[in-house]
Amino acid sequence: MTTAVLTHSPARTDHRARWSVAAGQIFRRWSVNTMREAWGVGVSLLQPVIWILLFGQVFTSIGTIPGFGSDGYITFLVPGILMMTVLYSGAWAGTGYIEDIDNGVMDQLLTAPVRRSALVAGQLAQQLVVGLLQSAIVLVIGFAGGARYPGGVWGVGLALVAATLLAAAFCSLSTAVALTTRSHLALIGIAQMVVLPVTFLSTAMMPRDLMPGWVQAVSRYNPMTWSVEIARTGLAGTANWGEIAWQLSLLTALATAAFAWSIAAFNSYRRAL
Repeated sequence: MTTAVLTHSPARTDHRARWSVAAGQIFRRWSVNTMREAWGVGVSLLQPVIWILLFGQVFTSIGTIPGFGSDGYITFLVPGILMMTVLYSGAWAGTGYIEDIDNGVMDQLLTAPVRRSALVAGQLAQQLVVGLLQSAIVLVIGFAGGARYPGGVWGVGLALVAATLLAAAFCSLSTAVALTTRSHLALIGIAQMVVLPVTFLSTAMMPRDLMPGWVQAVSRYNPMTWSVEIARTGLAGTANWGEIAWQLSLLTALATAAFAWSIAAFNSYRRAL
């Protein structure tokens, strides 16, 4: 990976580049790297294609189960696949930091006169932009597969906001784990232990009323469920704005706490050198 040149003004008494300049250059560095490996983003979109076009078709009869609702299963499934896509992408976000550590790039970045939060925020912003593009493509794939969005533009926008907040939370969590463990194997193992339970203990694939009682109870406290329900009701045009405001506030709080942890992990790594 290429390193960015972080410029700063010697006239500043703290000898540090402006936070926005540093974050912007880190954003550019990761953006260039993503464009050079664009095939990775493309491959990540194969999973939602398989889930929507294959899984959705195979299990389409689930939509006829009493209590499921009037929407077809693919329309029901797309918000869940949307959140699965950003969840899985976010879970691997920390691998870039481990590569930087192994290649010695991280040591170079730590010598730059910039705030550490800018280094983390710049990469997170780039990950969220990529996640936003992926989310939009998933919605297009879902529409092509037969899903419909009566909520219109506002519903689509609400779904993208929920997906971005979920991505921010799990990208930051992945970053914190990566900087704490500094191991690909550890990050992969922890990610696998988290993403599957988070997915299947949510309403991503099944309405809450059709789940076992204990799963229903757990799903209420699952951030995956919060984001899926925001997207699902928004896309369907049946949003309960009071409930959505509460779920958005929970996702925002989780994303903020996760970002704070990633900053703390970065500082801990720096002090350990």
